[in-house]
Amino acid sequence: MPEAHIVCFSGAMGRCCKLVIGLDERIGVVDPNIFGHFIEHLGRCIYPGIWVGRSTDIPNEDGLRMDVIQAFRLIDAPIIRWPGGCFADTYHWIDGIGPVERRPRRINIWWGGEETNEFGTDEFVKLCRLVGAEPYICVNVGSGSPEEALAWLEYCNRTGDSSYAKLRVENGHSEPYNVKYWGIGNESWGCGGSFDPVYYAWEYRRFATFLKQADPTIKLIACGHTSTDWNLRFMESLRNFIHLIDYLSIHYYFFRNLQRYGGDIDFTDEQYLNLLFDIQHLEYEIKQAISIVDFFSEGRKDIGIAVDEWGVWHPQATVENGLYQQNTLRDAILAASVLNLFIKYSRKVRMANIAQAVNVLQSICLTRDRETILTPTYYVFQLYRPHMGSIALRAEVESPVVREPTREDLISLQRVRRKLEPLKAIDASASIDPDGANLVITLVNRSLDEDFDIDITLVRGYDVREGEFASITSKNVRSYNDFDMPNNVRIVEEPVDIKGNRFSLNIQKHSINRLILKLSS
Repeated sequence: MPEAHIVCFSGAMGRCCKLVIGLDERIGVVDPNIFGHFIEHLGRCIYPGIWVGRSTDIPNEDGLRMDVIQAFRLIDAPIIRWPGGCFADTYHWIDGIGPVERRPRRINIWWGGEETNEFGTDEFVKLCRLVGAEPYICVNVGSGSPEEALAWLEYCNRTGDSSYAKLRVENGHSEPYNVKYWGIGNESWGCGGSFDPVYYAWEYRRFATFLKQADPTIKLIACGHTSTDWNLRFMESLRNFIHLIDYLSIHYYFFRNLQRYGGDIDFTDEQYLNLLFDIQHLEYEIKQAISIVDFFSEGRKDIGIAVDEWGVWHPQATVENGLYQQNTLRDAILAASVLNLFIKYSRKVRMANIAQAVNVLQSICLTRDRETILTPTYYVFQLYRPHMGSIALRAEVESPVVREPTREDLISLQRVRRKLEPLKAIDASASIDPDGANLVITLVNRSLDEDFDIDITLVRGYDVREGEFASITSKNVRSYNDFDMPNNVRIVEEPVDIKGNRFSLNIQKHSINRLILKLSS
């Protein structure tokens, strides 16, 4: 069991680090949607990860498996993106409504096999309602039309006697769904149609014009790229139509680099550090996207960034096995560091959706027959939940370095043309609730072999009255949860005795830690 040690300010139990939190240096509200999720008709994500049908002996509500719903609830999952992913741009929503036995079977051209369409719009919205999450629907641009998208919007959001609103009522859903978030295509530069950015801008403008006119309350997400050129040309093409864009999305995977990152559970210490070192590439892409939307929208509209697909994609995850991979403490440490990054940029990062929720890629749940286990990444989302809706604060870390840029990195630098930074052992984020009563600090020790004392200073105006501590770690960074041993990696909580505005905390190697501090002014 991990132990939290409160020690004197000078530190006494390990090499010392410093964390300074500016309580009056506020970045922006931590949008709950940055802790969002993503499900796609891929592998075992939907069937049987979400949908098991009404006739199964697996506990369910109208075919939706209850153990996964409960897992979503316990982390207050704020938003779920569906139906894709690449699947979205071949999906025709009309196939997925009405009596299940009458729905057509279609070929899943991207992920193989046949799609039964048992899980469609009504089932997705019910999932979100049971969880308490906002639904985020990605419309078909690649093989669809504005007419189809408008019909889908009407089905979801309209009342009255119009054709598709009546169809929803006939299908047993009298009240409108009021779906707020709509993505206009997915990866339109690739599987979504192989568009160039100017052509996609024309398509986006066409779809968005009609959708916004039909329902001005909705929020639209434009498909961006981790290519500065794509985002620049797209935004330039829409510079006179900025009012149609609410978010620009980017996708980022730490993608199947066996030599650099190793496998899902088989990796060297060097490969562990390589993976964490490369988080700065995601940070670069976020900064580039922010600078572009700010340039084109300044003074006219505040456009957010949505990192609506992100995560680790290990070599073990292939189309043949439904992109299934195991999830270790290393993946959890990466997830925590990425969430710290989103909090750091919360002025503009307003949504993020880890890929994917169940049985696929960096999932939070794994299912087998009647069983569901929670992965180390799941516990990160549970640990970080208190940040939701709070105000991000400046958190400055002084820490030993665990990995310097290498010659291999410098060769890469010549290609990407940007400065690479050393990887610090300690990564942190902090937020304060709107009332100023509670401070949340999340700390990641990325070192493989050293515990550290963190000297923490709260700058200006507040003292700590009491606190609580929680941690995720294990003896081995390669530890994971499986069906025989589901609790190898989990959260351990304990009280701590903290007073004043300066204190020190000892945190263990390869661990994720959270302090919740009650403040007095």
